[in-house]
Amino acid sequence: MIMKSKKHIGKIILMGMMVLALFAGISTSATAASKEIAVGVTSFADTLETTEQYFSWVVSRYGVGETLVRFDEHGEVAPLLAESWENSEGGKVWKFKIREGVKFSDGTEMTPERVKNSLERTFKLSNRASTFFAPSSIKVEGQYLVVSTNTPITVLPECLADPLFIIVNTDVDTSTFAMNGPVCTGPYVVESFNPTEVCVVIKNKYYWNGEVPLDKVTFRCINDQATRSMALQSGEIQIAYNLKTENLQDFEDEKKYHIQSLESLRTTFAFMNEKGVLGDKVLRQAVSRALNRDIYCKVLLEGGATPGKAPVPPTLDFGFDELIDENSYNPESAKQLLKEAGYKDIDGDGFVETPDGKKIQLDFVIYTSREELKIYAQAAQISLKESWNQCKDKIQVSYETLLDLRDAGRFDLLIWNVLVANTGDPEKYLRENWYSKSPSNQTGYNNIKVDELLDKLSAEFDSDERKKLIIEIQQLIMNDIPTIFFGYETTYLITSRNVINTVLYPTDYYWITNKTALK
Repeated sequence: MIMKSKKHIGKIILMGMMVLALFAGISTSATAASKEIAVGVTSFADTLETTEQYFSWVVSRYGVGETLVRFDEHGEVAPLLAESWENSEGGKVWKFKIREGVKFSDGTEMTPERVKNSLERTFKLSNRASTFFAPSSIKVEGQYLVVSTNTPITVLPECLADPLFIIVNTDVDTSTFAMNGPVCTGPYVVESFNPTEVCVVIKNKYYWNGEVPLDKVTFRCINDQATRSMALQSGEIQIAYNLKTENLQDFEDEKKYHIQSLESLRTTFAFMNEKGVLGDKVLRQAVSRALNRDIYCKVLLEGGATPGKAPVPPTLDFGFDELIDENSYNPESAKQLLKEAGYKDIDGDGFVETPDGKKIQLDFVIYTSREELKIYAQAAQISLKESWNQCKDKIQVSYETLLDLRDAGRFDLLIWNVLVANTGDPEKYLRENWYSKSPSNQTGYNNIKVDELLDKLSAEFDSDERKKLIIEIQQLIMNDIPTIFFGYETTYLITSRNVINTVLYPTDYYWITNKTALK
């Protein structure tokens, strides 16, 4: 046996220690990495201020903000920051028991008084808040929050599940919420935010509802669905939202991926601005009858959407099959309507002018982060040009700009995608978009009967009566044709198999929760 020198043995020991250290480092890194994931999403928010436009949805989806109540995976309302609730005076007074032992992400106790302050801030800063309900008073009685209204609001708890009503700590400097994220009670807190590009959230050490499984989640804005699909395949991200039918073939390996789908709880529609040339109902009818929504959904979207007809999709039981669409695809009828109303090609360029000789140029406004909106807009323009009309190129804008254009009434057709049962049923969706006094109604649509029925619906508790009212409201809207309903898209959630406890919720309010984890 040959004896090695002490120096040589020392080198061997040192190398061994280095190898062990290397493996230990790899193990430590893997452990750390195992608690981090990346999620591919479409660009949406340029601010995290919960009271601006619809950006509170991001705060909820990213696991940062929580509301008094929530919707479960079946779409049923469930307790969250409120343990329970009850109503009196026929739905004019609602009493919520505020959960004890909850802290905001800065360590401050969430008290009923702070909940009150948060809700009052929302109503003060957001025009949208009043489309849900208008409180006559918000009071604190011990551990209870009491919300009173002048008229019955039968779905008031469901309204408070909307992310607009996320509970924030108003005792801090709220001016920092926009870029630094609000101080909330969710399982995560914002670490960094680059608008429309990336948002990084980390574990909230003060979270009240159990241990948070992940240390960090990075949300990457990848608007192009093909790029988002490739990012999931390469491992750059572990979760991809809003992929389309055409992407599914890339994820057929069940050992690597898990696919969830949810049909038709969202509607893609186009508001038609009645303050411009589309104030003529005949022209709105002609637009609708020129659009082949069956082809758009079944061919262009490869079956990833159900063709549109009514405000509420067929997957929700509100009379879809019994509703009559007098303005479905019928291009010859569209031409005849225009001819009878005095629309004709005066200058011989092949396109009709208005009866008083004006050119018809329709501005389409869409936001770019949802691929189907581009498809609908492009297809609609081709259909209209082929049929009778002349349209400007679509205006592709960011989501936040789109809402500015909507609020200013600067559009002819504004195409976007909307969750229908945002409070458990379509009541608030219908009120926000077609109630004449709604702050969101910038098209000039006004039907007194629709207003009356929506007011009646707000005070109705009986589910059968509510259904009848919602069906009648839909038919009136369809008859007036203020809106084109393109389709009801299927939503897909695709995850790597090592990600567990992700749920595709019907309300689309929750993406990362306190249950999302890695195997």
